[in-house]
Amino acid sequence: MEIEAARVAVERTALPLAAEAELRRRARIRSTHYSTRIEGNRLSLAEAEQVIEGRPLRLHGRERDVREVRNYWNALLRVEEWAARKAPLTEEWIRRLHALVEKGARRRPSPYRNGQNVIRDSTSGRIVYLPPEARDVPSLMAALVAWIDHAEKDGLPVPVIAALTHYQFVTIHPYYDGNGRTARLLATFILHRGGYGLSGFFSLEEHHARDLEGYYGSLALHPHHNYYEGRAEAELTPWLEYFLATLGNVFTAAKDAALRLAESEPTVAPEPLRRLDPRARAVLALFASADRITTSQVATALGLSDRMARVLLRGWIADGWLVIADPSNRKRSYSLSAKYRQFVGRLSAMSGRTVGGDKSRGSVEDRRFSD
Repeated sequence: MEIEAARVAVERTALPLAAEAELRRRARIRSTHYSTRIEGNRLSLAEAEQVIEGRPLRLHGRERDVREVRNYWNALLRVEEWAARKAPLTEEWIRRLHALVEKGARRRPSPYRNGQNVIRDSTSGRIVYLPPEARDVPSLMAALVAWIDHAEKDGLPVPVIAALTHYQFVTIHPYYDGNGRTARLLATFILHRGGYGLSGFFSLEEHHARDLEGYYGSLALHPHHNYYEGRAEAELTPWLEYFLATLGNVFTAAKDAALRLAESEPTVAPEPLRRLDPRARAVLALFASADRITTSQVATALGLSDRMARVLLRGWIADGWLVIADPSNRKRSYSLSAKYRQFVGRLSAMSGRTVGGDKSRGSVEDRRFSD
């Protein structure tokens, strides 16, 4: 009920476009930083933001950390994009997601591991978890995807599906590395696709990172470390309680932030503007200071490739709120349609102030478990 109340409140809260875009950007940065931080990434929140924004940063010996942050950021943007398109969740889709997380863009979908992996405590060296054997991974993953499909069709609450999917993915541990990051993105995808994206204002990863004992403890639901010695039949209620309580706290915090912002920012977007999806709103804000925009500007604003930006632009033209201002290939640009051009003055007013985010570095317990 707490989750539902927060979701409805955010949906009904009209925010200035520029402020909304800034809230979403800050949440994405925190999600990226804390999800990679859980697995031992050494970049601070400020350093992660510099990497994401492409600003110069001297980090000798931490090239892997930079790559992990950049890959996670790009994967998160793709997850939101796929969720907005209601993309079907398949094993191939999961392999593509893992490839984005582990290897970056334009990499082939990751095959499942072909051998045994072991998760150890990096300090003591003791075995924390021994996942199922590689020969069982394909059937377990197929069963997980089939269960998600049935659960959605049966109307199981979306947060419950996200919670159980997260748990089962890390339990199967289908890859040698990147399982934790992929599981958290998988849960995010299910939430967004199922209508629980909360406009992108929340960072569930941050709360996991700030309570690692609770996070890991809730995932370890059986005293034996071996999958075949009880983990496969573990009672999942404690994990569900942890995940849903955390999600409720995260949603409530995001709701409170949105309500405070709505009270302090009196300029509200007209209904036609508020009907646009989050990516369209972010691009719409560009017209506060320019009559025309280009593909590269859209790609930069959304953190996408030029190719993906062109796909979105074609859809927005078809939707009728953008038109081609210059059709030439070299100088192609876009402007608002006549219907939306009337809101240009309102856009300028709404973009006059932006919302600052928490720039504190944050701390996470210094121990690394292989994900």
